[in-house]
Amino acid sequence: MAITPTFSARPRVLVVGGGYVGLYTAFNLQKKIAKSGGIVTLIDPLPYMTYQPFLPEVAGGNIEARHAVVSYRKHLKQTEVIQGSVTSIDHENRTAVVAPADGGENFELPYHDVVVAAGAITRTFPIKGLAESGIGLKTIEEAIALRNQVLSLIEKASTETDPAKRARALTFVVVGGGFAGIETIAELEDMARAAVKLNARVDQSELRFVLVEAMGRIMPEVTEAQALWVVEHLRSRGVEVLLNTSLDNAEESNLKLINLPDKSLAQQFDADTLIWTAGVMANPMVRSTDFPIEPRGRVSVNVNLQVTGEFGVIENAWAAGDVAAVPDVTGGLPDGTCVPNAQHALRQAKRLAKNLWASRFNKPLKGYKHKNLGAVAGFGQWKGVAKIMGIQLKGAPAWLAHRGYHGLAMPTVERKIRVLSDWFVTMIAGRDLAQLENLQAPRATFVSAATPKPKPAAAAPVAAPVAEAAPVAAPAAEIKEDAAAK
Repeated sequence: MAITPTFSARPRVLVVGGGYVGLYTAFNLQKKIAKSGGIVTLIDPLPYMTYQPFLPEVAGGNIEARHAVVSYRKHLKQTEVIQGSVTSIDHENRTAVVAPADGGENFELPYHDVVVAAGAITRTFPIKGLAESGIGLKTIEEAIALRNQVLSLIEKASTETDPAKRARALTFVVVGGGFAGIETIAELEDMARAAVKLNARVDQSELRFVLVEAMGRIMPEVTEAQALWVVEHLRSRGVEVLLNTSLDNAEESNLKLINLPDKSLAQQFDADTLIWTAGVMANPMVRSTDFPIEPRGRVSVNVNLQVTGEFGVIENAWAAGDVAAVPDVTGGLPDGTCVPNAQHALRQAKRLAKNLWASRFNKPLKGYKHKNLGAVAGFGQWKGVAKIMGIQLKGAPAWLAHRGYHGLAMPTVERKIRVLSDWFVTMIAGRDLAQLENLQAPRATFVSAATPKPKPAAAAPVAAPVAEAAPVAAPAAEIKEDAAAK
């Protein structure tokens, strides 16, 4: 008989999705809601929150993968955690349908308040071969796989005698010139060159890194002058930066790049590594709710982070982060909403938690307002660019600012300590360049050992050789007669 999971019957604040908003909202509300007789329930497909700004450093071997994630159960001890996905929300009846991560049967979960914090997913385009050849950098699993792939391909190329296959293995392409794409290609280039120094069979000149950006400039978060400096910096490291260029086809890992806007052929070559970092989009699960959705696919909210519809505020419904169109009273995107980044999400979560709690007592709510402090990016050891409160930095000062900001922004003291320890070890011992093989099939070695080898076929019996007959001695009488005759 199947066992039906038992969930709390207390009035529930349902947090849909982890990430920055989900983690901090639950963390700031769990004790208060518990003391008032209710419970906070967080639902996410994964058992941890990923600090995404660290993914390039995880891929580059600077940070241990587990240290860039925060366990929900360890840090949300008074929160009801369910590993699964919310597939739909019926707010009129205050219920959500949950699909368990283990593939079990869907079930309904009632709630009193709902916080939509489902975040964003990778935005792709219908490019042939992209799904088969590409990999993103939105999850910790992708960062681990990417790091192992780059290191394994360098090792593979070192024994490859076919020039075409060798060049294909040592070509690494990143599509997308935003912060994620620039940091990714810079960290991987640093790591790859360090790995090649240890392998005498591969020359540095064989490594090829290509950055593809459809716009005429990279990193819109920094100034035009800084963006130009970053391009020059990458090119000085041997990275091919192709602006006004788009990926047109990636079938069988043969990449066809075209010039924009005339769509003429720019380049065509083979590459075993294609990394897609060309933007994100709001999680499409919000379309399975009865909440109003704006043109970009995000939930409509007001400055208090309350979901709003045609007739005003929708009671007991809240949203923030990348999945919500939060008004930015200080500027923001062209449509007047907040830029989808960690800086806003962290602060929105804290404001949302305070407003939700205040609403329980009919107290005034405070609107979200935060002026963007700037942006920081790291390009490998002692290299980076930053714009902080109008101050422009590059090189080592920007790199230190990048580490200082993200070291402080990493959730929980425990995780901060682990990340700082990783950085300290890396400063002394360098990047970790050990690739881990067979992660997709970890049982392969055991299965091979535990599978009896087929017995060799029995050999046909070989006939014993016939011994040559020895000469028969003549009788003694014959010998005597013969001697007499002589």
